[in-house]
Amino acid sequence: MAAARPAASAPGSPPPGGRNMPVVAQMRSVTLTGGAAMPVVGLGTWQLRGRQAYEAVREGLRLGYRHIDTATIYRNEDDIERALRAAGVPREEIFLTTKLPPDRAGRARDTLTASLRALGADHVDLWLVHWPPAARALQQVWEDMLAARRDGLARTVGVSNYTILQIDSLVAAGGERPAVNQVRWSPADHDPAVLAAHRDRGVVVEGYSGLKRTDLGSPVLAGIAAAHGVTVAQVVLRWHLEHDIVVIPKSAHPDRLATNLDLFGFSLSADEVARIDALR
Repeated sequence: MAAARPAASAPGSPPPGGRNMPVVAQMRSVTLTGGAAMPVVGLGTWQLRGRQAYEAVREGLRLGYRHIDTATIYRNEDDIERALRAAGVPREEIFLTTKLPPDRAGRARDTLTASLRALGADHVDLWLVHWPPAARALQQVWEDMLAARRDGLARTVGVSNYTILQIDSLVAAGGERPAVNQVRWSPADHDPAVLAAHRDRGVVVEGYSGLKRTDLGSPVLAGIAAAHGVTVAQVVLRWHLEHDIVVIPKSAHPDRLATNLDLFGFSLSADEVARIDALR
């Protein structure tokens, strides 16, 4: 069954009140397996460490981010814990993701326990397999993920950087689909068939590196941004949302943190979406 549509507003249309509303009030979410509500815009933290990670997450929470994405290999879970504690936002309001390195096959539970200790949490909202492990370990790792969910250590579980064939192999062997597949996504990566395949299987697509992998000097993007009075980065991120793709842009700059989150006061027309789809 496909993921539930967000209740706050329909894709492609800004909510009533537009930018005069607080970001938290505007934020949409998708409901994942287990009932976890995943905000469609999150804060990525790859390559952020130490004070930079702490300050970015604390400022992000102040601005209205309620979805924080990290991973064991980012080595910043303890920095994020300090930011969460300092920000004072109730834990139940935050959607927290971390990821299992593929080389920890056979040590998944210990790895998650260490992550929870570093994050100062008794559970994460989403636990992902960061990259597919060796083929012989693919199913065992997935079973370990499902066991952690059953034991309450993760509200829901998913994968990252998996192909549709790999997702199908998990379902064929274990009968349960991942809730999410976090993959590189940008106009250059856009593939309608891949999106449709995920939707047919009820797997939410979460895109990363959307700005890094885009030509932000594109005249097409510049023209669309000028028409809406927003930045090119905002256009690219809003394009993801028009396709119902969750986005997790990363930044340590307060102004960019703010603009990356400010995506709900405008929408893109079908023609604008199509023009961006065609960028390569």
